[in-house]
Amino acid sequence: MQYRKIEKGIFISRPNRFIAHVELEGRLEICHVKNTGRLKELFVPGAVVYLEDSMNISRKTRYDLVAVEKGSMLVNVDSQAPNPAVKEWLRSGGLYEKPVKIIPEYRYGDSKIDFYIEDEKRRALIEVKGVTLERNGVAAFPDAPTERGVRHIKELAGALKEGYEAYVIFVIQFKPVKYFIPNDDTHPAFGQALREASDAGVKVLAYDCRVEPDGMMLDSRVEIRL
Repeated sequence: MQYRKIEKGIFISRPNRFIAHVELEGRLEICHVKNTGRLKELFVPGAVVYLEDSMNISRKTRYDLVAVEKGSMLVNVDSQAPNPAVKEWLRSGGLYEKPVKIIPEYRYGDSKIDFYIEDEKRRALIEVKGVTLERNGVAAFPDAPTERGVRHIKELAGALKEGYEAYVIFVIQFKPVKYFIPNDDTHPAFGQALREASDAGVKVLAYDCRVEPDGMMLDSRVEIRL
């Protein structure tokens, strides 16, 4: 997935979940943060950040903060980026070699699952989780409690009984990474639900990404340690 116009700035502060103060070409810009997670290890004063210019001068926040440098690593923090990146991957045969149907935001039960996919013989439901939390080369999810995530994983496990294949794909929005783990310290119920779903037959995958200031795409499969 690609952004349109990217500019480089310096992170100053994050007054709330939705906005950040960024120095851009010597002026202060109030930018929209496209991620409501905590991201405390990323948003530190002086960090280099990358902004997408909406080119809409009438918008209250003209710029969206989409990526941040963490040492030598570039981390995409756009929570909307993983789904289009996965859609591109699915279209290219990443999961099913010759998919005949891919439906985003597929209505299943009382929820919308991120993707439905089918080929001539199989059908699957896919839930996508974007990962921005990194500790000593290890990727972890979530960085904040997610009851919605627990509910979706349990629904995927239930879908197995109806003949679906079911996948949870963790999109690690940076690289390099050693392996992926559920973040039991932050939300033990999520880790428990993920392990139970895996035992039931839900396939758990993780991929890192090639991240550039102006885009992101899935790259290499990453080891999972449940």
